[in-house]
Amino acid sequence: QVQLVESGGGLVQAGGSLRLSCAASGSTFSINTMGWYRQAPGKERELVAAISSGDSTYYADSVKGRFTIPRDNAKNTLYLQMNSLKPEDTAMYYCAAGPRAPPKYWGQGTQVTVSS
Repeated sequence: QVQLVESGGGLVQAGGSLRLSCAASGSTFSINTMGWYRQAPGKERELVAAISSGDSTYYADSVKGRFTIPRDNAKNTLYLQMNSLKPEDTAMYYCAAGPRAPPKYWGQGTQVTVSS
């Protein structure tokens, strides 16, 4: 019903920036919330940032002031702007969406690696 495809991951040095993209297709009218999760080896998956249809946002304490979660409704695309990256940001990042929490739809993930 809804497909999510992430892109934009890669290798970057500490202090650098990356912008992840999540393109949504299908029955996107059913989406009220979208967000980004990440999971590093040996750690639990965590919610990084989320945005609602009303543009309210959430950020994990670890990324506040460094990451933002803009959205382009016309393009059905969610972004994660990642600035001042740290090695501890290294993880697989997943886009997720749904009418409500918990997410109903998930992308395949995109790897972000931050070197020191």
